[in-house]
Amino acid sequence: MPSASVNLTPLIDMVFLLLIFFMVSTTFTKETHLALRLPEADGQISENEAEQIEVIVTAQGQYSINGQTLVNNRLDTLMKGLEKIAGKRRDLPMIITADANATHQSVMRAMDAAGQMGFAKLSLTAQLPEKNTPANGGAAND
Repeated sequence: MPSASVNLTPLIDMVFLLLIFFMVSTTFTKETHLALRLPEADGQISENEAEQIEVIVTAQGQYSINGQTLVNNRLDTLMKGLEKIAGKRRDLPMIITADANATHQSVMRAMDAAGQMGFAKLSLTAQLPEKNTPANGGAAND
């Protein structure tokens, strides 16, 4: 009686072909999440220039340009106020000081007005972070 043998070569070939097919047809997606870490404001305090424009944004979204409060918070009013203060000079540095509770839209409106008018020197102000001391609720190091 002849011995029965099974040839495994075609089976191995099919497994390799299936493996290659699945490797080529599989899409590899890399899930990415935006990790946002806001910078701290521990930089050097810059010296103020003699002529500058300071736009203050209150928590309610009202604007003040060099101490003069605007009648409303619309973009065209802000641009007219900047035009009145700056005249034709677009090289003056502009400082935007916003309240910590001011909306992002209010700050962006001030930046948009500066950009549309052609101001190139734009800065945002921040306050230095408070140190952890027992007086302001921080933990004291022993």
